[in-house]
Amino acid sequence: MFGKIPLSLLRAFEAAGRTGSFRNASDELALSPSAVSHAIRKLEAGMGIRLFVRSTRKIHLTPEGRFLYQHVSRGFEDLRYGIEAVAARGPTVLRVHSAPSFAAQWLVPRLARFLSTHPHIDIRLAANTDYVRFETDEFDIDIVYGKPRSEGIVTLPLGNELLTPLCSPETAQRIKRPSDISELPLIQSEYKQFRWPSWFEANGLPVRTPQGARFDRSFLAIAAAADGLGVALESTRLAERELNSGRLVRPLAGQETEIHYSAHYLAYSSAGQQRHTISVFRDWLMAELTLPNASE
Repeated sequence: MFGKIPLSLLRAFEAAGRTGSFRNASDELALSPSAVSHAIRKLEAGMGIRLFVRSTRKIHLTPEGRFLYQHVSRGFEDLRYGIEAVAARGPTVLRVHSAPSFAAQWLVPRLARFLSTHPHIDIRLAANTDYVRFETDEFDIDIVYGKPRSEGIVTLPLGNELLTPLCSPETAQRIKRPSDISELPLIQSEYKQFRWPSWFEANGLPVRTPQGARFDRSFLAIAAAADGLGVALESTRLAERELNSGRLVRPLAGQETEIHYSAHYLAYSSAGQQRHTISVFRDWLMAELTLPNASE
């Protein structure tokens, strides 16, 4: 019987079973919903088994459908892994999506090390604030700010980060104690888990409304602080190069109540976690985070 079942029918079944919707499966496969529905009905007719319970708005796998889905999804993943393993003799593409500031400030400066030890992997990097939808198969890995809530993905925290006031050495001369921060322009990053009011509260200071330049990306706030526009509340991991070069300093190191938090996460589809390129990049990334210059 297996030899008589077209692979296209099984592909439609796998996509519908994974997404829980003929419409979502059709978007992924670039087919119409009716074409997906027809393919699954043809599969059911050929096998003589009902695979889905259909309602007005949803579909659900039957017990037989769930059993078949486990094997079919594993089979497609094995096919993909086998193709990648053979293709590894030449360049293998790894499509990486990242939060912009993490990409610009931390990841890109280290990519040369990754590529020198893994020359067979061709990195394609894109960066914006959207979360990846792995079911569209556009990206293999996502590095996100804030823990993603999607189902069917593996998420790994990329360690704790230290959020602290950062400024140029010249600005730091005006800061002797935490309360001095209130007298200076405070650079604001719009989309952060912790902002200036949280720092004031953690350090027992009156919460004030920050007055200073506002930016929607951390890498812009870091650059502004290094250019003397004021004090930024940013991650030492993202500002690692500026701190190492001396363009930025921590004026209150040892005096403040520090804020440590898990800011960034590595995410990838649970269906693709056995892929060689993903595991190689994941292991390299986690190893890089343990190096002495991977600032907290």
